[in-house]
Amino acid sequence: MKKLSFTLLVLLFVMQVIAQTPARKKQMITLADKTLNFAAGQYKLMMQHLPDTVLPRSTNNMTGKLVTAKSDWWTAGFYPGTLWYLYEYTKDNTLKKEAIKRDSLVEKEKNNKHTHDLGFMMYCSFGNAYRLTNNPAYKEVLLTSARSLSTRFNPKVGCIKSWDHGAWEYPVIIDNMMNLELLTWASRVTHDTSFAHIARTHANTTMLHHFRENYSSYHVVAYDSTTGAVIKRQTHQGAADSSAWSRGQAWGLYGYTMMYRETKDKRYLDQAQHIADFILNNPRMPKDLIPIWDYDAPKVTMNVDSPDPTPRDASAGAVAASALLELSRYVKGTASTRYWNAGEKMLESLCSPDYLAKPGENNDFILKHSVGSLPHKSEVDVPLTYADYYFVEALLRYKQWAK
Repeated sequence: MKKLSFTLLVLLFVMQVIAQTPARKKQMITLADKTLNFAAGQYKLMMQHLPDTVLPRSTNNMTGKLVTAKSDWWTAGFYPGTLWYLYEYTKDNTLKKEAIKRDSLVEKEKNNKHTHDLGFMMYCSFGNAYRLTNNPAYKEVLLTSARSLSTRFNPKVGCIKSWDHGAWEYPVIIDNMMNLELLTWASRVTHDTSFAHIARTHANTTMLHHFRENYSSYHVVAYDSTTGAVIKRQTHQGAADSSAWSRGQAWGLYGYTMMYRETKDKRYLDQAQHIADFILNNPRMPKDLIPIWDYDAPKVTMNVDSPDPTPRDASAGAVAASALLELSRYVKGTASTRYWNAGEKMLESLCSPDYLAKPGENNDFILKHSVGSLPHKSEVDVPLTYADYYFVEALLRYKQWAK
C-alpha cells in the first residue's frame, strides 16, 4: 500500500510537470488570444444594443431579454471595467470611448455612502481607467470613493458594514473582502494610513469570525454594533446557513490573495492557501473545475448542457481562476504548480462551448451559466456582468504570467 501511494504521488507530480510544459502554455496563450478577441467582438455588439443611460447586468431567464442596472446597483462598474481590460488588450479606441462613456454614468456614485460595494463599482471601472490613462481626474474619483467607503467602518465591530437593509443590525458579508483593494490603493497613493488600517482590520475581523474549521466561509456575519459581538452567522445567497456558497468561497480566496499582495502579511497568504485547498479538495468540485453554485447544495436539474444536474456558477469559476493564478505566484513548489494548473484548467473550461457564448448570442455577454441568487430565484443559469469581468481579467493575467 505504501509503495502504491508513493507511485501515485510520483505520477501526480509528473502530470503537474507535464501540464507546465512550454507547449501547453503556448496552446493556452493561443486559446486566450482567441477568446479575448471574441470577447472584444461581443462587447462591441453590446455597445450597439445597450441603452445610453444604463449598464448591462444579466439576462431575464424567462423572457431572454437583457437586464440592465442603474449606476447605484452594485454591478455598475463591471461593464466599463471589462471594456478597459479589452481596450488594454486590443488598443481599440472604440472600446475606450465606450468605457469613458459608461464611466461617466457611474462617476456620481463616488459620493455614495450607503453601499459597501464602492470597490466593485469604482475600482473595477475607474481603477482600470486610471491605471491605463494616468488621468488625474480618475484618481480624484477613486480617492473620493475611498473616503465614502471609509464612512461605513465601525471600529468597535472592526468591519465595514455591508447592508443598510434586512433584519440584521450590522451585517458583514464575505463579498466585502473584494472592496478592500480600493482602500489599500488609496493608502498607497496618499500615504494616509487610515485607509490601510480599515482594510487590514476588516480582513482580520473577517478571518476571525467568517471562517469555519475547514476554511469554508459563512456568507453573512451579523454583529452588535455597540459591543462588536457576533450575533449570528447566516447565508443570504447560499443553500443553507451552514453551507459553502461557491462564489463566497471565491470572494474570500481572491480577497485574501489581494491582501497579501498589498501588505505582504503572511497570515493573509496562509488564509488564501487554506481557502484554495478547501475549494480544490472539495468532493463536489466537478471535473472541469467550474463550481456548482453551492458546494453543499441539493441536486436539482437546471443546466441542460451540463452532465452535472446541479447548476454551475461560471462567475465563481472566473473569480477563483483569477485568484488562483495570482496565488500561484506567491508560493513555491508543488503548491504553486497546483494553483496555477487549477486556474489554467478553469480558464480552459470557461473557454469551451460549455460556458462560452456564441458570437451575437447570450445578449452579447461572454459567459453563460452563472448563478446570482438561487434561493431568491434571481439570475439563475444566466450570464452575469461580473463573470465576464473576472474572466477577462484572468485571461489577461494568464497571458502576462505564463511567459
